[in-house]
Amino acid sequence: MSAILDLAAQVRSGAVSAVSLAERTLADIARADIGLNAVTRLLPERALKEAAEVDAMVAAGRDPGPLAGVPYGVKDLFDVRGLATTAGSTLYAGAPPATRDAEAVARLRSAGAVLVATLNMDAFAYGFATINAHHGTTLNPHDPARLAGGSSGGSAALVAAGLVPFSLGSDTNGSIRVPASLTGTFGLKPTHGDLPMDGVFPFAASFDDISPFANSTADLHAVWEVLAARVVEPRRREFRVARLGGRFRQNIDPDQLAAIDAIAPTAPLLDLPDVARARSAAFIITAYEGGALHRERLAREAMAFDPAVRDRLLAGALLPKRLYLEAQAFRRAYEARIAALVAEFDVLLAPATPCAAPLVEDPRILIDGALSPARADLGIHTQPISFLRLPALSVPLHRPGRLPLGLQLIGRAHREADVFAFAAQLEAQGVIGWSQPRDTGQATQQGAMA
Repeated sequence: MSAILDLAAQVRSGAVSAVSLAERTLADIARADIGLNAVTRLLPERALKEAAEVDAMVAAGRDPGPLAGVPYGVKDLFDVRGLATTAGSTLYAGAPPATRDAEAVARLRSAGAVLVATLNMDAFAYGFATINAHHGTTLNPHDPARLAGGSSGGSAALVAAGLVPFSLGSDTNGSIRVPASLTGTFGLKPTHGDLPMDGVFPFAASFDDISPFANSTADLHAVWEVLAARVVEPRRREFRVARLGGRFRQNIDPDQLAAIDAIAPTAPLLDLPDVARARSAAFIITAYEGGALHRERLAREAMAFDPAVRDRLLAGALLPKRLYLEAQAFRRAYEARIAALVAEFDVLLAPATPCAAPLVEDPRILIDGALSPARADLGIHTQPISFLRLPALSVPLHRPGRLPLGLQLIGRAHREADVFAFAAQLEAQGVIGWSQPRDTGQATQQGAMA
């Protein structure tokens, strides 16, 4: 059962008012976010207006929609009418306000959902850490001494802390799946291009996608249906499963490896060829497109950019177009090659991140036995999947009281229903599932003192 749909049903029945729900959510966020640093802007005026509209529809006997009164937040790169779309950068803080909502936000509003906040991110979505020079670092609700991941860290942290039932993020090379893994939430990268990108500040169009975070498969599925504007019933059946081998069984936590092998002990080990080359090509495409997007402004005021992304954008702006075109040609050939290789399988199993959340004070992780910057390498297992444009759902292993860890359930193009159904089976078996942070109140207080 979806907690989101249950909450919406209570609002539609009049058992709970959307306004009281919005007021409580806003108050909870204002109190708890002191120690999470997940929010960039609270939106009380808009939230209460939208909630009042929902209550008025209920009072008039009209259906406000499947997400009636459900509060949510969006990563700070979605257009929100009346606000500047900053993409996490002070460079755009004074930009003209958006004249309309992003299409995804508009669809959610039409479904009755209530927008309460915009959420922290790595500047221009370039990083896996949510370390932002202006807004600060988003902390992990499970341990405020650790990163929440990125670049959609604010979106993941707010959901993981139980402060909103869902949020929206974006995923280019893992920016939903990485923070989902580190915070113990469910996060989807859809089939590339399936969900609406209108009104979303771009990073690298070849890979950019948007999707929700939630705390259960059913909740994620419910929001995905609204965004996709279609209803797909997941069917319980026997799935043809493969475990990804090679690089996907290296740089992996022992608990992830054990879980993958326990979920599908007789499933074949599938080695994707040239994974390292695919990831390198993804780096080139991402860097080139990101650099090209900001080239003119970099030339005028490079020092105004967030130091954490400036050098990488400059490097991308200097890449020769020939190299970019070669990487895109490799991608097209590689996609066709892998599509044939995985055609007989419904779900591929892989780790989502190579480890649990790293410390804020030392944001490095072990990759191939050497310490490497978490900002760049937390996506070692997600980036090659983005390269293939396939849907991938990050699901949290059920391990209450321990730092979260996620797995990727990777499906065939446009077959999100398969990964939802497979995830629902694992959740029913107790293999995966959201765990409430041990003491969110205590954690946020510790974070405030850090």
